[in-house]
Amino acid sequence: MESTTTHVRLEPWSESDLALLRAVNAPELMSHLGGPETEEQLLKRHKRYVALSADRKGKGRMFRIVLPPGGEAVGTIGFWEQTWQGQRVYETGWTVLAAYQGRGIAATAAAAVVDRARAEGRHRYLHAFPSVDNPPSNRLCRRAGFSLRDECDLEYPPGRPMRCNDWRLDLHGVDDPPLRR
Repeated sequence: MESTTTHVRLEPWSESDLALLRAVNAPELMSHLGGPETEEQLLKRHKRYVALSADRKGKGRMFRIVLPPGGEAVGTIGFWEQTWQGQRVYETGWTVLAAYQGRGIAATAAAAVVDRARAEGRHRYLHAFPSVDNPPSNRLCRRAGFSLRDECDLEYPPGRPMRCNDWRLDLHGVDDPPLRR
């Protein structure tokens, strides 16, 4: 698992990706997100992902992360509209299957999703909100060019308080110094 994967492909989420969603719903992958979802919650999420990927109005997109050349799906990533502190922004989130972690897959996929969000031209900022207790996701944000703004309290899933870091990336490419020191 020491090798670094530098090539991934992002493919739009489709009806056929429910099995991947079930695979990333593993307890070890969901521990920082309130634990695995129920089957009913997964079906609702899948429906939202399919609808988001079919939308052509710039509201975001969900993808499966695929390894070429064979096309093996190894994770999920996407961006979607969100209101944060009174401003419309994009938010991003990702999961890479445990067997594929540590290879640079998430970092490569994050760079690709930043490019996709930037190409939409709809919002200036892309935010990520990993748990403060999730060092790998926080390192990924820094590696992907996000600036740490501050800690914040969110509910995820709804009803479950979570202490997060607010990471922000300026999609216009303007210097975005961190608020926290």
